[in-house]
Amino acid sequence: MKRLLTAAVTVPLALVAVFRLPSPWFFVLVTLLIGAAVVEFVRLARRAAPRVPVAVLPWVVPVAALAASPGVLGWHPQALGWDPMIAMAALVPLGFGALALFSRAPLAEAVSGLGLLSFGLPYFAVPIASLCHLQRSDPWLLLLLLAIVWLGDSAAYYLGTRFGRHKLAPVVSPNKSWQGAAAGLAASVLAAVAWGWWRLGAPSASLVLLAAVTAVAAQIGDLVESMIKRAAGVKDSGTLFPGHGGALDRLDALLFAAPVWHLGLRLLRWLEAGP
Repeated sequence: MKRLLTAAVTVPLALVAVFRLPSPWFFVLVTLLIGAAVVEFVRLARRAAPRVPVAVLPWVVPVAALAASPGVLGWHPQALGWDPMIAMAALVPLGFGALALFSRAPLAEAVSGLGLLSFGLPYFAVPIASLCHLQRSDPWLLLLLLAIVWLGDSAAYYLGTRFGRHKLAPVVSPNKSWQGAAAGLAASVLAAVAWGWWRLGAPSASLVLLAAVTAVAAQIGDLVESMIKRAAGVKDSGTLFPGHGGALDRLDALLFAAPVWHLGLRLLRWLEAGP
């Protein structure tokens, strides 16, 4: 019941944000929501690397997301003669390497911390940029992404609970089943089919295929977050959403699905444009 009540509140708010918020305010909202997940991730990461300053992530993730989203806030760094992605690729390893080095943590902990920092930055910053690009370019395609992720997650949970017999990843997430995963994939594909009839007059085979790939990415994202929690010895990342756990629990699938969906759409546009 708590899951349904939480969805009844969050879904209308998400629709308002997708279709009504100006791009700068949408960026701020998404950064705050994913920022809550970053804080939870840091709390989990500290169990593996308590002496490495992984708490820097909530500060650098918004900066990296902004650098990956030129134009969202009305700024264009290319006009200054530099590419923000190249700058990040050059500076982030240096910055994180220096943090791990000068934290004076034990070697094993320093290496673990370096891995957590290097994984955590793109894990959170790239989805922020992808969601903002989608909202700015076509909110209806962002709505479809949310439907793919949320309907797939709901179908996997409810049908997996009812009919699940064969465990999908028992070591990482004992409650997930192959039956639930199949139900989630089917729900995501049906969402793309319904969206195609509604917006295009007929389903788009390429969008349906991309929806299936995105749904698989979403399920992998869910399992990866479960793996992180399992390693940290916790059941939920937090308590922000009643019945859903923390922000990271609620957004885990979207963190993997959003970049895949965004990249896939850009690839489809490139293929349709031709040489």
